[in-house]
Amino acid sequence: MNRHRKHPLKARNFPSAQEEASKFKSPSRYAGPESSFRLAFTDTAFLLQEDLRPVRVQLELLKPEMVQREHGVEATVVIFGSARIKPPEDARRMLREAEQANDPQLLARARHAVALSRHYEEARRFAALVTRDSAQLEPPIMVVTGGGPGIMEAGNRGAHDAGGKSVGLNIVLPHEEQPNPYITPELCFQFHYFAMRKMHFLMRSIALVCFPGGFGTLDELFEVLTLTQTGKVRKRPILLFDRDFWTSLINFDHLVQTGMIAPHDVGLFHFVETAEQAWELLRREFGLDSELAAETTP
Repeated sequence: MNRHRKHPLKARNFPSAQEEASKFKSPSRYAGPESSFRLAFTDTAFLLQEDLRPVRVQLELLKPEMVQREHGVEATVVIFGSARIKPPEDARRMLREAEQANDPQLLARARHAVALSRHYEEARRFAALVTRDSAQLEPPIMVVTGGGPGIMEAGNRGAHDAGGKSVGLNIVLPHEEQPNPYITPELCFQFHYFAMRKMHFLMRSIALVCFPGGFGTLDELFEVLTLTQTGKVRKRPILLFDRDFWTSLINFDHLVQTGMIAPHDVGLFHFVETAEQAWELLRREFGLDSELAAETTP
């Protein structure tokens, strides 16, 4: 019976916006930049007007949401950390150059860069562990970073090393580098609004892992802590790599002693030192050991 139908029952009643845009041609008299004849959704000058800000905010919410849904991104581990931390090979090269230059200040910075580069390697190994070990889970756990260099690059690179996909949520900044080359291209996004970017960090995350960093890292970390403390988001593991760094930077005991936070607020996060320790903590937290063992049993 179906073969005799002239029209499918579920055919579109109206052309799609893409179809309309592709076939639309402005009459020559109204094709100039001053013309208002363009379809509103194809008119970039119109979309960039001040009054269209709410629409642009909504688009930054919708686009990454829809694309990630299409690609089956459901559970993520977010990695925060400094863009300035170098890969070990780059840090060692800086040190050799500084030694040759015989510049004390340059030498001090290079030695510091070498010391910090261990965090790059830990982030890379941690991301590889998460990606490789969860590959057979349904859904797999995907690494998400801010898409830039440093710790962000290390996270995407680790996932790439393990043969998995990863997400990069880049932000437009005056001096921002290109997205790092290890992000899965179809999951590499660019944001104008910090608020929308930070919302997407949280929307699918089962855990957040924070390496040493500066203002941007602190902003991301404290937003997560505040939203968790106030019950605006569900609790999830928040892991801080390098206890010495974080306790030197933030006197958590002083915040408790002065009543600025409650004693139980320090339980919102955990200190970890290695990739293995961090992944083991997450495996225990989510009861993944039995699932992962079942997946590897012949």
